[in-house]
Amino acid sequence: MLLRDNKEKIIKGFFTSTGIFVLVILLGIFVFLLINGIRIIGNINLIDFFFSSNWNPAGYYGASWGILSMIVGTIFVTAGALIFAIPLGLACSVYLAEIAKPKARETIKPIIEMIAGIPSVVLGLIGMLFLSPLIAHIFGLSNGLNALTASIIVGIMVLPTIISISEDVLTSLPKEFREASLALGATKWQTIRMVLIPAAASGIFASLMLGLGRAIGETMAVLMVAGNSIAMPHSFFDSVRPITANIAIEIKEVVRGSLHYEALFAIGTILFFMTFIVNFISDWIIQKQVRKYKW
Repeated sequence: MLLRDNKEKIIKGFFTSTGIFVLVILLGIFVFLLINGIRIIGNINLIDFFFSSNWNPAGYYGASWGILSMIVGTIFVTAGALIFAIPLGLACSVYLAEIAKPKARETIKPIIEMIAGIPSVVLGLIGMLFLSPLIAHIFGLSNGLNALTASIIVGIMVLPTIISISEDVLTSLPKEFREASLALGATKWQTIRMVLIPAAASGIFASLMLGLGRAIGETMAVLMVAGNSIAMPHSFFDSVRPITANIAIEIKEVVRGSLHYEALFAIGTILFFMTFIVNFISDWIIQKQVRKYKW
């Protein structure tokens, strides 16, 4: 009895210390970003920083630090990725949860989840060598490295998140929902559309928010296929440079401790806040969904 109690205390202590360690790492990352990024205050006009689209740290007539075009580029890529991924993701999750036979589900779901394990540089290479020329040919463009190409590649990358979570939420709904709907004379499609999807709406929305967080933070694939133009984009056919791509391009060339260095960390802090808020909201929605249907 004493030995078992000691084992339980050791296991409890291990998991507690592991959780604390993860929180300390997360807090350390945030503090590191904030300490380096907050130094721009007083050295850069914050209004120009957020609302100007002129980013030129090495300007001949003076440096410019406007990040608006990068914020807009991030929005273009993220929104385009969700427009591409949401219909496909929801349709696939409904198919896996309600239509597919068990053997088909057991085959298709692992394949979909394997997409999450593909290195982003590989998807970026596919986008650069195959998808980019295809889009340029279809739309008559001189260059296919643009926000549309980046959106499709990032959309493919967020599909496993949307499909897996949405399918799990639909599968976890009480079977009484289906039985009651069918007993009232509804067809299977009416049951899916009018009963199951509304009941799982908060969980599905959480999967979309997690996909949004992944799309905002994607770097390598976007760096390879977005075109990396610092100019303000006006359509999905324009080349863009999202925030993540700008940090990856410039951080290796800056002098440590310089204003340029601190400005990049300020951008990283903004990106950290964006992804943290998105993930916090999605986690809150998932927990709400679990409490709602926990019998």
